[in-house]
Amino acid sequence: MFVEFECGGGFKTGVEKGEKRMRLEAMAVTIPHVDGHPNRVAFEGVLTVVNTPSDKAPAGARGHKVTLTLEAAEKALPSLLGMAVDYRPGWDGHDARRKIGILTEADVVGKRLRVRGYLYARDFPEVASAIEAQSPEALGMSYELADARVEDLRADIWKLTRVTFTGAAILLRDKAAYRATSFRMTK
Repeated sequence: MFVEFECGGGFKTGVEKGEKRMRLEAMAVTIPHVDGHPNRVAFEGVLTVVNTPSDKAPAGARGHKVTLTLEAAEKALPSLLGMAVDYRPGWDGHDARRKIGILTEADVVGKRLRVRGYLYARDFPEVASAIEAQSPEALGMSYELADARVEDLRADIWKLTRVTFTGAAILLRDKAAYRATSFRMTK
């Protein structure tokens, strides 16, 4: 018997000598519910808006606004699962070394790329308290990418046709490249 991880978001199981294989795909990491878990606080948010130019240039885009295509976002959804959520003190950007949670679900509804996951509230009580102290509309999200493909580097607005998500950040909505993002703990 073997188990093989497949980058497309699923895995295969079966017998090596050509016997039947089964393929499973999912857009969520199933984590069993545990009532009152002290270190797991649920959250949900809008990570970005697809097929829409960003309100401002994200970091790494050399001053260009960007548009993440629906096709690129849908193909990259599996790469979001299991990725970390980070923050930066002051809520004004990314800090990949301050990981405070995990993404467990991702989907595109209309133009919104929605995510869900858990924050490690017991490990980072000061961060959880700071999030709770914000007004409900204050926080947003921002994606982190690798291997992005831009259709035309000379264009004023870069069209992202292929991406790999490597994580997400929680930040003030007015600091996000897309102001239509959101973040809230759901308890």
